[in-house]
Amino acid sequence: MKVGERAVLAARKWIGTPYRHQASARGAGADCLGLVRGVWRDLYGCEPELPPAYTADWSEPSGEELLWAAALRHLLPVANGADVLPGQVALFRMRDGGVAKHLGILSRGSDGPGFIHAYSGHAVVESPLSAPWARRIVARFTFPEGER
Repeated sequence: MKVGERAVLAARKWIGTPYRHQASARGAGADCLGLVRGVWRDLYGCEPELPPAYTADWSEPSGEELLWAAALRHLLPVANGADVLPGQVALFRMRDGGVAKHLGILSRGSDGPGFIHAYSGHAVVESPLSAPWARRIVARFTFPEGER
């Protein structure tokens, strides 16, 4: 089974985990980064890196793309125009001019494309990849194949 398929299976195990800022514990709490970190641990058995403390506004005051930079340290970028595939990690910019500060793992359900993510006020959920969400994607990444 390819790593993307394994990532979706791992992410679905997190569905229902309550939203908890900076957390990454399946069943106890996670934010969007915590979900991706947890899936990484499920895939590779270790933590990719321990993130520093971060606020809900991420790096908006400084304008630095800290989440994007972290993704580039551990994940493989997907070229613009390449197929959107389940298991890819999507990075979202939630508002024009803001930094990219939301992550989700792309999936496919019986209703079409979706993504698994955690966001404030919700548990980890699998949402349809509707047009409003899709247009916010600024980058996609894949988990590396093999052991890390």
